[in-house]
Amino acid sequence: MSRHWNKQSSRYIAHYPVFKLREDVCVSPRTGASSSFYVLETRDWINIIPITRDDHVVMVRQYRMGTEQITLEIPGGIIDRSDPSPLHAARRELREETGYDSDAIHFLGAVQPNPAIMNNSCHSFLAYDAEPKQEQDLDDGEDILVELIPLHNIPALIADGTINHSLVLNAFYFFELYKKNGHSAIPQR
Repeated sequence: MSRHWNKQSSRYIAHYPVFKLREDVCVSPRTGASSSFYVLETRDWINIIPITRDDHVVMVRQYRMGTEQITLEIPGGIIDRSDPSPLHAARRELREETGYDSDAIHFLGAVQPNPAIMNNSCHSFLAYDAEPKQEQDLDDGEDILVELIPLHNIPALIADGTINHSLVLNAFYFFELYKKNGHSAIPQR
């Protein structure tokens, strides 16, 4: 049976704009030995699947520094300190990254991206009837191309590895569960 590890000490090693690095020294409940563990502390994230009235997913293509590749993703980002809720952050990121907006946004679920080394969650949302409402409002560190992908093409793009961001895949999995629970992809009009 797995048991809780007792923390002996904790100290911050580094502070960066999007995360802090913390070292925790913890005692194994099985052996009594102390070990150091490193935790990235960061605010929660969101992502959102925006679907237009004609069954297209509003996606973003952008260069990712970690993998040094251009990826196809759904809009997403960090929850700002000024955001009153994950839902507010999802709608803000949708508008900023794509210029699209929706009045019909639904929570799909949340996951812990990597509980072994991170302390945050990623909240996934679905936006029905997304439509362009404004120009993109990108941060200095963003260069995003908006693409409309037919909803029926998403499974093939996942299967062939075109869509390979784990949190995007998770959002689409939540979306499938949402549909299986009796919710249609597009609301009745």
